[in-house]
Amino acid sequence: MGLEQLTPEEQAEVARIRKRVIETIGSNMDLYGITQSTGHLYGLMFFSDKPMTLDEMGQEMKMSKTSMSTGVRKLLDLKMVNKVWEKGSRKDLYEVEYDWHQTFADFFATEWRRAVESNRNALRRSLAEINRLLLQSQPEDEADAFRQILLQDKNKMENAMAYYAWLDRLIDAMESGEIFDWIPKELS
Repeated sequence: MGLEQLTPEEQAEVARIRKRVIETIGSNMDLYGITQSTGHLYGLMFFSDKPMTLDEMGQEMKMSKTSMSTGVRKLLDLKMVNKVWEKGSRKDLYEVEYDWHQTFADFFATEWRRAVESNRNALRRSLAEINRLLLQSQPEDEADAFRQILLQDKNKMENAMAYYAWLDRLIDAMESGEIFDWIPKELS
């Protein structure tokens, strides 16, 4: 439903309320690695009652089409907006992904998976090196400080590997949607 059917006073009230939400969304989008202006763009699209073109976004935000394109591309990459088709339109149209639960799961699953793999690779290499050094040392050297430190570090790294195995299962649950069986979405 468009604002054009409202009185100017009603339009101003709605605009004021929406502005507060849009500004807050923009301020908090750094969590997703998104600039404040792209967060504002997301907020604008969130309140739009129809898919928008880059030109419409640029007019509303008083920004260039290039800036809109960069922001939309980032939001598309994060699966926070979708490109949609509309009969009769030759321009690309975009709308917000309204399932914030899935957006959250998709984003963090991707980011966490990347971090888990990076950390696991470093831990694997380090554990292999520790094991090689432990094999070279003599077991009767239990009092040897170097060996003791290696054994302590090995234990810490094995615990970290167990944590990353658990985090992998959590990521799998996020990607499959199984997490929503454990923590159901609350919809209004």
